[in-house]
Amino acid sequence: MESQFSSVPRSFTAVPWWTVMIEGIALFIVGLLLLFAPATTTILLVQILGWFWLVSGIMAFVSMFIDRHQWGWKAVTGVLGILAGLAVIRHPLWSALMIPAFIVVFLAIQALITGLIELFQGFKGGGLGVIVLGIINVIFGIILLLAPITAAVVLPLVLGVFAVIAGVAAFVSSFRLQDYEQRARVPEPSVI
Repeated sequence: MESQFSSVPRSFTAVPWWTVMIEGIALFIVGLLLLFAPATTTILLVQILGWFWLVSGIMAFVSMFIDRHQWGWKAVTGVLGILAGLAVIRHPLWSALMIPAFIVVFLAIQALITGLIELFQGFKGGGLGVIVLGIINVIFGIILLLAPITAAVVLPLVLGVFAVIAGVAAFVSSFRLQDYEQRARVPEPSVI
């Protein structure tokens, strides 16, 4: 017997609704913190990242002794994780400036490369929309490269806005998922 909601995509029911709600609430809170206390929140998030890198590095290093498969890669990632984690934990203020600045430079390079590819594709028949998108990406990349520290300072605010919006969207979506889950559990009445 098929459920009346067999047409509901499996991805809707694969994740419990309440985990999406918790994710939405967490994103909303982090977004508000980034908007109203960007410096403190950035330092806190960078510290969490530092501890994550440290623990991940230790785990990669330990796993090298448990499973010899790709031990060289595990050793390298373990050492890098431990060193990066310790650097971030020991120098939280410096890390709170450098990590966002690094992210901004990475995004700038990515925007430039993407923009150049889009320009090439646009002139090879991709159309005016692709050309405009390429120009926007190149300009965005240049702006980020010219002022990476300013962009890094603004980054927490931009991330805060996106986190608040994503948090609200996830929270609202959780109710839809809950409805799908409840409907998927109701058996279809048998037809005689």
